[in-house]
Amino acid sequence: MKLSKNKKDKISEQILSLLFSVNPAPLFTAHIAREIARDEEFVKKLLIELKSKGLVVEIRKNPQGRSYSRRSRWKLSDEAYKYLKSTTY
Repeated sequence: MKLSKNKKDKISEQILSLLFSVNPAPLFTAHIAREIARDEEFVKKLLIELKSKGLVVEIRKNPQGRSYSRRSRWKLSDEAYKYLKSTTY
């Protein structure tokens, strides 16, 4: 099933809104997918697109500095957070 660009943009907005609400805490892809009720692979694809636009940052290491082998955590980039904060308040 193919989604329109408009629907993908709306889902991306949901992702950004979720990350904004928990900022600065990063979330795992699975947690984001669960919160917005979408498939993990689809959410990961959207997160990678958002990363290429500079809106989110991928974290591939745990707090102790060890690299994750299969998963990633995501958080808003500083620029995206500042923009969303200025438009929200």
